[in-house]
Amino acid sequence: MADTTFALLGSGSYAPERVMTNNELAKLVDTSDEWIFTRTGIKERRIAAESENTSDMATAAAKSALEDAGITAEQIDLCIVATLTPDLPMPSTACIVQAKLGLPNHAACFDVHAACSGFIYGLDTAWAMLQSGRYRNALVIGAEKLSTVLDWTDRTTCVLFGDAAGAVVLGPAPAGSTGEIVGTKLYSEGGNTELLQIPGGGSAHPTPGPGTPARFIEMKGREVFKFAVREMEDAARDILEQHGIHADEVDCVVPHQANLRIIDSIAKFLELPVERFFVNLERYGNTSAASIPLAIDEARRSGRIKPGSLSLLVAFGAGLTYGSALVRW
Repeated sequence: MADTTFALLGSGSYAPERVMTNNELAKLVDTSDEWIFTRTGIKERRIAAESENTSDMATAAAKSALEDAGITAEQIDLCIVATLTPDLPMPSTACIVQAKLGLPNHAACFDVHAACSGFIYGLDTAWAMLQSGRYRNALVIGAEKLSTVLDWTDRTTCVLFGDAAGAVVLGPAPAGSTGEIVGTKLYSEGGNTELLQIPGGGSAHPTPGPGTPARFIEMKGREVFKFAVREMEDAARDILEQHGIHADEVDCVVPHQANLRIIDSIAKFLELPVERFFVNLERYGNTSAASIPLAIDEARRSGRIKPGSLSLLVAFGAGLTYGSALVRW
């Protein structure tokens, strides 16, 4: 099926009901609405209920995507969940989602862990597996409950993140169909793991306690900012050059929603007006692997992504990882 066209047949998203504003955060840590907004572009974020797991949010987004695509759960034979906050270390969140959605037993279900680049990694993986001819319809989900891995006394990290989920259905479509994947590119720089990590909870430090690292996000902000700008620019440039596309031909850029200053820098690099970038960072903060699929769904439903338009997706994350994708709607 190497010559078969595969397209994003539908999208869906979910955000928890609870909204946490910057002013609320100012009651927890030494910060303010002005301090957060001027440095990040974030005004508020969503926080999942204690009983609301990553798989619950993933399932809600997936149901919406299936409905949008006109595809039933029984037609899905591949489910990939991109997350750094799985329900459990084992089994995969994708298998939990499989049961909640009623996906068939012959469906391959697994998680992808590439942090904020996770959705693009999952999209690339699903696209390749569908092209093999062994699978037909895939669910690619990005879902995070980041509120569970935040140190709420650390203003350098707790102000940045939020909880949410987004999903797309990927399947065969006639050439020229809306949502056609043009290309993807993935990158990794594993020598920089200490810049952005959760040091405790893995096999290196399995049980946090006295003298062991905690299971919270730790980030060297300045270094990560520089990396994000440089590598997201490279990922955007590389995929455009690979497909002979000039930046002017891109109608809507859907970047990872981490920091408005990063997005502004990429806009200047591509020499595109920031109005061509879809940004919902102000309302959700950084939702990691959920960031891009959540933005795709909102951009489609709001009319920012129109039939016939070209979208550039670009992200970076812990690993360090980064990647890009082109989609013709």
